[in-house]
Amino acid sequence: MLEDLLGALAGAGIAGLVYLAAAARVVKQYERGVVLRLGRLRDAQRQPGLTLIVPAVDRLRKVNMQIVTMPIPAQEGITRDNVTVRVDAVVYFKVVDAAAAIINVEDYRFAVSQMAQTSLRSIIGKSDLDDLLSNREKLNQGLELMIDSPAVGWGVQIDRVEIKDVSLPDTMKRSMARQAEADRERRARVINADAELQASKKLAEAAQQMADTPAALQLRLLQTVVAVAAEKNSTLVLPFPVELLRFLEKAQQEPPRQVTETPPRHAEPPAHPEPTARREPTARRDAETPAQNAVETPAQDAVEVPPWRTVDR
Repeated sequence: MLEDLLGALAGAGIAGLVYLAAAARVVKQYERGVVLRLGRLRDAQRQPGLTLIVPAVDRLRKVNMQIVTMPIPAQEGITRDNVTVRVDAVVYFKVVDAAAAIINVEDYRFAVSQMAQTSLRSIIGKSDLDDLLSNREKLNQGLELMIDSPAVGWGVQIDRVEIKDVSLPDTMKRSMARQAEADRERRARVINADAELQASKKLAEAAQQMADTPAALQLRLLQTVVAVAAEKNSTLVLPFPVELLRFLEKAQQEPPRQVTETPPRHAEPPAHPEPTARREPTARRDAETPAQNAVETPAQDAVEVPPWRTVDR
């Protein structure tokens, strides 16, 4: 009798363990459990932890409540300004109502993916190329609203939608590159012209200041010479006054003057002096010569006769 009782208790214990093993379920922290009893939805959702269901009667389905990152395949379309582009994006969403995600839609992941692709093609057709390239924030918001509207009934909340890349044809890329290059060149020319205008104004002010103070020009010239001499080169600096250039320019512009005969203020010496002026000492010598000859002639006529040539007569 006792042995039968112990055997029954042991059998009941084993049956209880088997039942507990079949009924016990573990729901993770990031999951929620939805119980369907005989095909009907139970109101209460199973929270994370250990939960029990009726074996062969209840069916527990776990729903992930984490944010899901789903890439949207690249969609090819024509923009409003007739440019063919390929755009791919990524959508972030999460389940906020586990029962609606199980009951209202067959596969909420597939549904969100198809809705995102359809909305992306619609956005491409309604937008210009410039908006796709530069105004992506606005397009992301519009795409998020388009996906989130039907997803609310599925128990899904769209957290964020981002357009990743916009692929353009090679010809369009070259055209845009030429346009950007031309625009940059235009801005560079405008900046250079503005710089020249400012520099000309400053040079005019400096020239006016130097005109009022001529010594400033010499100082500036010396500074230039010092700057050139500081560099170790073989440059020769020849200062050339600007005033001389202006004088030569004015001389070329003025008409030739008519020469009128005016009496000379001072007598100019003749080109070839008179011979008499040079021969004046000679004339004096000629004038003195007869007198000297008259005095010196007797002395010259007297001849001494040597004694051996005397003859006694």
